[in-house]
Amino acid sequence: MKFSTLLPALAVLCSTNTLYAQSGKANDLVARMNLEQKVELVVGMGMRLPGPTAASDKKADTGKHAIAGFQLPPSLPNDASIPEKVPGAAGRTHAIESLGLPSITLSDGPAGVRINPFRNEHPNQTYYATAWPVGTLLASSWDTALVQQVGKAFGLEAKQYGIDVILAPAMNIQRNPLGGRNFEYYSEDPLVSGHIAAAMVKGVQENGVGTSIKHFVANNQETNRSSVNTIVSERALREIYLKGFEIAVKDAKPWTVMSSYNLINGIYASESPDLLTGILRNEWGFKGLVMTDWFGGKDAVAQMKAGNDLLMPGTILQYNAILKAVKDGNLDEKIIDRNTARVVDLILELPVYKKYAYTDKPDLKADAALSRKAAAEGMVLLQNNNNALPLMKTTRKQVALFGNTSYDIIAGGTGSGNVNKAYTISLEQGLLNAGFSIDKNLMEAYTGYIAAEKAKQPKPRFFFELVPRVKEMNLEQPLLRIEAQNTAAAIITIGRNAGEGADRKVENDFTLSDAEKNMIQQVCNAFHAKNKKVIVVLNIGGVIETASWHSMPDAILLVWQPGLEAGNAIADIIGGKINPSGKLAVTFPINYQDEPSAKNFPGKELHPSAHKGFSLMGVPSEVVYEEGIYEGYRYFNSFHVKTAYPFGYGLSYTKFAIRPIRLSTNEMKKSITATVTITNTGKKAGKEVVQVYVSAPKSNINKPSEELKAFAKTKLLQPGDLQTVTFMITPADLASFHTQQAAWIADAGTYTIKVGNSSENILQTATFELPEQVVTEHVSHLLVPQQAIQEMHMQ
Repeated sequence: MKFSTLLPALAVLCSTNTLYAQSGKANDLVARMNLEQKVELVVGMGMRLPGPTAASDKKADTGKHAIAGFQLPPSLPNDASIPEKVPGAAGRTHAIESLGLPSITLSDGPAGVRINPFRNEHPNQTYYATAWPVGTLLASSWDTALVQQVGKAFGLEAKQYGIDVILAPAMNIQRNPLGGRNFEYYSEDPLVSGHIAAAMVKGVQENGVGTSIKHFVANNQETNRSSVNTIVSERALREIYLKGFEIAVKDAKPWTVMSSYNLINGIYASESPDLLTGILRNEWGFKGLVMTDWFGGKDAVAQMKAGNDLLMPGTILQYNAILKAVKDGNLDEKIIDRNTARVVDLILELPVYKKYAYTDKPDLKADAALSRKAAAEGMVLLQNNNNALPLMKTTRKQVALFGNTSYDIIAGGTGSGNVNKAYTISLEQGLLNAGFSIDKNLMEAYTGYIAAEKAKQPKPRFFFELVPRVKEMNLEQPLLRIEAQNTAAAIITIGRNAGEGADRKVENDFTLSDAEKNMIQQVCNAFHAKNKKVIVVLNIGGVIETASWHSMPDAILLVWQPGLEAGNAIADIIGGKINPSGKLAVTFPINYQDEPSAKNFPGKELHPSAHKGFSLMGVPSEVVYEEGIYEGYRYFNSFHVKTAYPFGYGLSYTKFAIRPIRLSTNEMKKSITATVTITNTGKKAGKEVVQVYVSAPKSNINKPSEELKAFAKTKLLQPGDLQTVTFMITPADLASFHTQQAAWIADAGTYTIKVGNSSENILQTATFELPEQVVTEHVSHLLVPQQAIQEMHMQ
């Protein structure tokens, strides 16, 4: 699909992607290496334990460290004695100094550079990074130009800290609301995920810093993530779970791809020639490097053969296994030459090889300002009865803040998606900065309660263990009456957090706790009795249930997890400085059981008795994707299941009109061009997101009732202003995967273009004909499931 004003950032090819123009230099260097040096380059340097102390401690690492039952294998001899260039980074490769090849540094980064803030050699200096808005929030902006701008700043920050490759973006499909790492991921839809990821990749790599799109592929849960067998049909895999990665690979040319932990139809992703060579390289033309997720897979030799070039973080067991296999004739040295050359190709493009003089002093102030802007752009106004928001100046006299999270905001999730940031602006502080007055008595009650309760909590045992949130404070009726009498409005903040290593639960996580529901009910009763407004702020990383309580408050603002400038960005929306323009990139169901994957998430354990306490690796299990292609809105729309808030939904402080679609022709041959004009018909400046869905004619295979094929976010339109956007659709955009033919086919017939501002609010339609069937691509049968799948289908 090609765009004019639609997705403008995606039309710009990053000129720094010279990794894809491979020269003979890598092969020349590989030819000068002995076997041991080659194997060192395809096996990382091992991993230092993250923790509160400096990672540059030069004590020898014996590898005999355990994290809650997860034994870290030893690294190669003497590696641990080599100080890290960037303490707290996720991993390193070996240097071949005799050939001028330095060690490269890789850092976690879905929501910001993750490094240690303290270093032994500089005890009086701190090293903080920007906590950017989480992936779900960035996708909710539907603004690729903005995301590319964030990526550019993100990449420069990484470069200034001496980092060569950022392990981001994370772009798995949000298959189920309970996914523990959904906050890192962009959307339930592969088109949104692919284009947002492509924008991020381009922005980061403008700096000459590499990215690693992850987790490739079908890593859609944390439960038993390293041992779960994902059983999925060829069609669902290609149309839903691979498609976003394909868009990012072809559009943005990421320098690396990270293979995922899970098995796919019986084979580990990192050991799958079908995935890493057949699809990624042969079909998509990827020429970069593939690395494992940390300690991913089981068989180092199989990983080498499959096209997994770099094993991270690297262990002595892997090194020995590869070396032995080559010497025994079980692994062709040409495969090692190939994989080593890809590692060298990457090294030759990175800042460390080019001797970039990093400063350790990125412009954190400028990055914080951009983080604040991006956060506000992705916030979604879910409800706004009687124009409760924005709060007018007369309402700012005194605001009552309820809920622990109003004073203890959540900037982002846990695990590798966490960031060591210098601060997080609470909602309380953000409102004060914006000129609001906050009731001090209530504030003191909450801050004292939170501090006391946190003091009772155990410390996390490892760096990504999620400590439970403090239970909501009980609200006494006298206090509520006083607050309702003396303050002008109430704001209640509901918080949720999740992260690496565990999925969420339905009770008291997807649903609100009784304490939270009681708080909302009590505050609404007290303030509505005085004809005063109540606003609920949702500071969450993933979808929650809203249908049972949304009628109580006047307004609901979904702020996701907004990064370190959280409170300031929220205040920008609440106070009307910025008009909300975010749209949901994921559906909010009425009930959890309405989700198409609810019956088979996270699957079943094959040997439940194998549990031996906590284990990151999990136990053997399987999950069957019985919903097939009917993921997210494709299911809700096709099967007419009501939602709490549909995909693509989001309110504004102003109104927009979309003029009828103009088609270039009524019969598609090679392509068809459509144009729409958006006008701000309201009284405030704002932005609108135009969403283009297409309904296909009936054919011999099931298809969703409509699928997103394009989107565009307008510029800031003043009242009365308009903007015209143009997009072009080709037969490839219409094609579905026909499994028996192993081909992408656009069926002949009448197609309907539907333009609206959510998947359920279509404002304009037009039809065109595809006169004859078009086979847009023939592929091979790859990643074929070894068992029958009873997939969902429409009657």
